[in-house]
Amino acid sequence: MTDKRPTLPPLNALRAFDALARCGSLRAAASDLGVVPGAVRQQLSSLEEHFGVPLFNRDGGRVSLNDTSRRLADAVGVAFAIIARAADEVSPQGQRSKLRVGVPMPMAAAWFIPRLPRILAEVKSLEIQVVPVPVSLSLTDAADIDALIAGGEYRPLPDISATQFMNDEFGPVGSPEAIEQLGLGLDAGTAIIARDVSYLWDDWFRESGTTPVRFQRRTEFNDLMLAISAAKAGLGLTIAPRASIEADLAAGTLIAPFGFSARPAGYRLCCRAVDRDRKAIAALRAWLVAEGKAANLRVETL
Repeated sequence: MTDKRPTLPPLNALRAFDALARCGSLRAAASDLGVVPGAVRQQLSSLEEHFGVPLFNRDGGRVSLNDTSRRLADAVGVAFAIIARAADEVSPQGQRSKLRVGVPMPMAAAWFIPRLPRILAEVKSLEIQVVPVPVSLSLTDAADIDALIAGGEYRPLPDISATQFMNDEFGPVGSPEAIEQLGLGLDAGTAIIARDVSYLWDDWFRESGTTPVRFQRRTEFNDLMLAISAAKAGLGLTIAPRASIEADLAAGTLIAPFGFSARPAGYRLCCRAVDRDRKAIAALRAWLVAEGKAANLRVETL
């Protein structure tokens, strides 16, 4: 005698529910699905009938998730993402595998995207969509992302597979003019703080063994991209990962007179443990590991 499987909700109702959770409104969910809002509303009602509990807050014509349905939305989003990835795996031979790869914005612009043509040329089975993400994003928060490139600040959960592929080195950088104006030392300059990685100065002082200083001035920007731009403009010094400024270092628009320190974890390619052996992710992992070895070797010979 076999156990009877629980009755699953109707698939179309789950698709409408997932669209509402992702898009935030009936109108946007209907547009995402290519149907009229009334059709989405009908599917949502059928989902409530299936479970026999309220899933939505209704205010006039507006429909939003309540506390109960928010927990369900996370599971449904992950389930649809797993199904989509499995569907890619059973696609006909020779078809390019699609990967949505989350990359922190500074590294996406300065390191990953400049290498993307080589990745696609050398791994012809891959089709990669680069998704710029905040430094703090985790795969748990992004069901629609297949893999994530993360620096030393990322702490993967137990169900995440993480492979280090390159050193993560970071240090104080500024324009040649700003560095020249320091004169007496680091504390004579202006510290540029990126709020999304505000801990980087403290991390660098600790990792480099440099005695922390009290800067004459401090200025803040919302994210690392803006902080790097401010440093290039001569507004002061910021802490930046080498991979996010390699072109600026080569061009001399930024210089790093105090050197770089490495964070032990390095840059890692992270994916869900169940996806570790997917052909597309394994192919990207192998390419990144080879590229990382070459990059580390170039840095060591400088």
